[in-house]
Amino acid sequence: MTPFSFTPPFWLRNPHLQTLWPKFFRTRPMLPLRRERIELADGDFIDLAWATTSTGPPVLVLHGLEGSLHSHYALPVMQTLSLAGYQPVFMHLRGCSGEVNRLPRSYHSGASEDLAEVLASLRASGRPIAAAVGFSLGGNLLLKYLGEAGASALLQAAAAISVPFVLADAARRLEQGPSRIYQHYLLTRLKHSYRHKFSTKPSPLQIDLNRIRTLWDYDQEVTAPLNGFAGADDYYARCSSMGYLKNITTPTLILHAQDDPFMYRHDIPSPHQVGPGVRLAIQAHGGHVGFIDGRLPWRTRCLIDRLLPAFFNEQLPVSTCSLQLD
Repeated sequence: MTPFSFTPPFWLRNPHLQTLWPKFFRTRPMLPLRRERIELADGDFIDLAWATTSTGPPVLVLHGLEGSLHSHYALPVMQTLSLAGYQPVFMHLRGCSGEVNRLPRSYHSGASEDLAEVLASLRASGRPIAAAVGFSLGGNLLLKYLGEAGASALLQAAAAISVPFVLADAARRLEQGPSRIYQHYLLTRLKHSYRHKFSTKPSPLQIDLNRIRTLWDYDQEVTAPLNGFAGADDYYARCSSMGYLKNITTPTLILHAQDDPFMYRHDIPSPHQVGPGVRLAIQAHGGHVGFIDGRLPWRTRCLIDRLLPAFFNEQLPVSTCSLQLD
């Protein structure tokens, strides 16, 4: 991959500005999309959105906590991939496509079995996914899948951006200082989603959402019991991607900022903690899924838009790049 550099402008060096700037000011392009539903073996479903502006190698896009196509990075990165000759496919995790999922269980940071089933289903139908990129929670899920599958992973390349490698530490980090604003935002979204989901069917849980004040509380009272974990600590221990990084053999790019306000700097993996397929692109600045540069506010750019096509172009063979979809 060609060398790259990332130096944020002086007015956008703060990690919170890096995190919030794209949410409020990044342009969301209009892309024609084709919807598809994948029926899962357990009776639930996953909704996909295929960009129809290109017919190149499919690249799956995985969103973060309470994310969707409306997330600030979703449509911009799909447009970037499309312009680079790939066919982006957005994967909504369970219940995140605008329609409540059927089962009481929810999506979560370690639901790698859902990703594995979607990849296998598309391959069986003659539409194998060439690569995948995951953001935040979606990046953790993707790295966990790659570590579990090892050499059997159904991807030729992958990228993970702003990943909470150690979930317990990420939960603690969001309880501190200015990062509490992100916790409040996410908790509000999670509670709304829970209420909406169980407004038309009974919940298996007896909980008072008003008493839940932290993400750890929510994972302890909701995420863990809905998804078969003994509690939040069990969920974090079993689903944190840090424990799976050494087993990754698929060429994988990890982009992360040392000043990410969602996690501690000491949780960023070092070269000896990752497998032979992993390339670390650790930046001093960038916030959480930010990486915005450019001297003037009206002429900003995003490192992600430059880095992903360069990495995938390097890793995917020419035969893959000539793949055409019906």
